[in-house]
Amino acid sequence: MRETIHIETHRREVLVDITPQVESVVEQSGIENGLVSVYAQGATAAIMIQENWDDSVQTDVVNLLAKVIPRGVWLHDAQDGNGDSHLKSGLVGPSETIPLIDGKLGLSTWQNIFFCEFDGPRNDRRVVCTIIGDD
Repeated sequence: MRETIHIETHRREVLVDITPQVESVVEQSGIENGLVSVYAQGATAAIMIQENWDDSVQTDVVNLLAKVIPRGVWLHDAQDGNGDSHLKSGLVGPSETIPLIDGKLGLSTWQNIFFCEFDGPRNDRRVVCTIIGDD
């Protein structure tokens, strides 16, 4: 089964918790056991599994990447000013795979799935969820 989640972002760089949307896709699928692939479409976005308890962790991720990959110093900036966004998305990566166990995402208590926006704001970011069952 495959479903696309649509996200609107409101800042240039932000981590958006998409766990409830992915859980909804899993529920709709009716698949009990297998794998869930979560893939960010776009060259300046990524997917990350991270702590969900304290949103300072998401802020720390954005701040770390800004320090490691600063804005405005890359060759690609001459084209459209977002060289850092491409590097950040490449470093984090476009996808995560989560086990599906008894109809539930196999995340730990403190893990959630985050869409990483590195070149926002955007009106329609897309995340493709693909569920493969082993039944």
